[in-house]
Amino acid sequence: MQSNPEALQRSFAHPDHPLHYIEAGSGEMLLLIHGSLCDYRYWRWQLPALSEEHRLVAPSLRGYWPAAFTVEDASFSIARHTRDLAVFIEHIGNGRPVHILGHSRGAQIALELACAAPELARSLILADPGFQLGGELPAPSFHSEVVRLLQDGEIELALSSFVDAVNGAGTWRQMVGWFKTMVKDNAYTLLSQFREVNLSVDMDRVSRLQCPVLLIGGANSPPRYGSRLDALEQALVQASRVTIPLASHGMNLANPKAFNQAVARFLESTQGS
Repeated sequence: MQSNPEALQRSFAHPDHPLHYIEAGSGEMLLLIHGSLCDYRYWRWQLPALSEEHRLVAPSLRGYWPAAFTVEDASFSIARHTRDLAVFIEHIGNGRPVHILGHSRGAQIALELACAAPELARSLILADPGFQLGGELPAPSFHSEVVRLLQDGEIELALSSFVDAVNGAGTWRQMVGWFKTMVKDNAYTLLSQFREVNLSVDMDRVSRLQCPVLLIGGANSPPRYGSRLDALEQALVQASRVTIPLASHGMNLANPKAFNQAVARFLESTQGS
C-alpha cells in the first residue's frame, strides 16, 4: 500500500479459510472492519494516521480480495464473518480485548462481535451502520436488480447502481481509480450478500453492551444511516456520537482528517476506563 509503506501484509491460517490482513503501529489494538465491496485497502488513510498511537489491524473478510469469491457461497455471512474475527482476535490479540471499528456492513459485524463476545471488545466504533432494526418492516431493496446485472455481465452498471444507492446519486462517477479497482475486485461478493438483505439487529440485545461506544455519521450520508445511529444512541446510554462534516457514507475517505481525529479522541478517552 503506497499510502503507508511501513504497513505489513500478513496472512492468518484460519482453520478453514486463510484470512489476509495488514497491520501497522504498536500499542493497544484497533481492529478495522470494512464494509460491502471493500477489503483492507479501504483503510489506506487510517493506517498511517492512527498507527502512531495504536496497533492497527485491518483484515479482508472471508470472500473478499485477495481471495474474493466469484460465485455465491454459503460461507459468506454476517455470522461467519463474526466467528472468523472472534478466532482472529483471540489469536492475534494475545487474549486481550481490542478496540473494534466497523463501517457500514462492517459496523453490523462489529456490533454482532461485541454482543456475541463482549470479553473481546475494549471499545466499539460504528460508522454509518445500515442494518435493519428488529421489528422493522423490510425496506424495498435494490439488491435484486444489482444481482441481475452482475449475472448478466453488466459489472460497471451493477457496481455504479449499488455505490450510488448507498452513498448518494453520482458517487460512482466521482470515485478515484484505486477505489473503483477495489470495488471491481469484490464485485461478486454481492451475489452472496443478497441473502442477508433483511437480516435485522435486536436492539434489546444491543442495549446490554457495557463497553465504551462511539457512533460516527457522515453529514451528507443518506437518511437511513442517521436513523440507525439514532436507534443505537437511544439504546446505548454510554454512547457518544460525532458527525463528520463535508462527507457522505465513505466519510473516512472523503474527510479522513476529521474522521481520524474523532477516532483518536475517542480512543484516548477510553484510557483507564
